[in-house]
Amino acid sequence: MDRIGLTYNTEKEPVVISEYGRNIQEMIKKLPEIEDRKVRTEAAKHIIAIMAQMTPQAKDSPDFQHKLWDLLYIISDFKLDVDSPFTPPVIEAQKKPHHIDYQNNNIKYGHYGHYLIKMIEAAAEEENEEIRQALATSLAAQMKRNYLEWNKNTVNDQTIIDDLKTISGGRLVVSEESRLDVKGNNKQPQQQQQGKKKKKKVPNLKANMNNPNNPAYKLRMQQLGKA
Repeated sequence: MDRIGLTYNTEKEPVVISEYGRNIQEMIKKLPEIEDRKVRTEAAKHIIAIMAQMTPQAKDSPDFQHKLWDLLYIISDFKLDVDSPFTPPVIEAQKKPHHIDYQNNNIKYGHYGHYLIKMIEAAAEEENEEIRQALATSLAAQMKRNYLEWNKNTVNDQTIIDDLKTISGGRLVVSEESRLDVKGNNKQPQQQQQGKKKKKKVPNLKANMNNPNNPAYKLRMQQLGKA
């Protein structure tokens, strides 16, 4: 294919601000080539006017003109030297944002959740035996709720009790006879009520007055016979 005279956008300089397009950018890049400062400033003002026409929705902004002049400098890579009505923007050092590492909490019992494990560890440090026992029962119930959120199938209470004992290092113990209360979780859909009385249909006595089987028809005949 003959590519003489053809230039693809992928081969051109990237557009700094896509809102104003490549043509505006090329016009701004040509400004430094104008040697006369006064003429160069007038040319910059004309470009600002074109940019304003391209974004009429922002004209009501109080600092609209100031923003346009700032964008003019930014697109020119801060190489533009004109008499601007506003103070030219300063090139700020681009600091690389601090990298946030992913948490690497190797939790063996991940289905209970990181925070619940932390709560169990904190409750295990409680010295008061009565309070520690109450915390054990409450945490075991929450463990069962979390487990059922992770796995919709039922779970044996003994599994929860054993896991709680293991995670707490034997400090939180729930009796094997205890039944973990998880009201509000793992509810089965309610079955339709059996033997529900059907609403008895009331016949429309005024309908089909010419039907001999209609009680209204019989009543009418009786009245006519009496008359």
